[in-house]
Amino acid sequence: MVPLIGLTTYNYKNKDGFPVAALTRMYISAIAESGGMPVLIPSGLDVSALDSLMERMDGILFPGGVDISIENYRGESHPGIEAADPNRDAIEIALLKSAAGRGKPFLGICRGLQMVNVALGGTLYTHLPDQMPGAIKHAYNSITERKWLAHSVKVEGSSQLARILGEKDLHVNSLHHQGVKELAPGLHPAAYAPDGLVEALELPGHPFGMAVQWHPEWLMEQAGMQRLFRAFITASSKS
Repeated sequence: MVPLIGLTTYNYKNKDGFPVAALTRMYISAIAESGGMPVLIPSGLDVSALDSLMERMDGILFPGGVDISIENYRGESHPGIEAADPNRDAIEIALLKSAAGRGKPFLGICRGLQMVNVALGGTLYTHLPDQMPGAIKHAYNSITERKWLAHSVKVEGSSQLARILGEKDLHVNSLHHQGVKELAPGLHPAAYAPDGLVEALELPGHPFGMAVQWHPEWLMEQAGMQRLFRAFITASSKS
């Protein structure tokens, strides 16, 4: 059986002013090309619907997007914060807690890494350039530099991520202005940027509880990124 992979979506209004739930196609393609069946999850579902959804999904992907509301982690207000999406925050926090508790495979990407950390009790820098001493540039142009290898990443040798990627030194894209400040209890850092920012994290003891700060779906020409998605699909097929 092809594993069903739920992907959370973002909300916006189309050119006619109608509300839309959507997702950048690269996430969908990465899941499909890796052997999974992508299923888009809209915001606004009630708790009973989420329970039913989690029973049917074999894995959950938490993609990138706008900033998480600071009310979810006692974050510091900053004028650089992008407009939050409370409905998306609510469904992702509920899904993440459920996936962590049920042992359901999950993969977080960019905002998704930040959501994993926040949902499990961690905090974020709300604007790295002003709040993290010695921070390098992380917020590259999200339109023109999605495939730009912005900086190196050092993967922890003992991590599950290192075993999956088969390498400890990466060069990745970087499209974010926020990042992990205090790691949530129980999470382990799996990779770091040159300035010490957490670039990947894992939930030990979980079949596949992992998140990365970069965007692997835009780097699928790299063998390591292909292995990451395939490992997620393989774990999901066993859930």
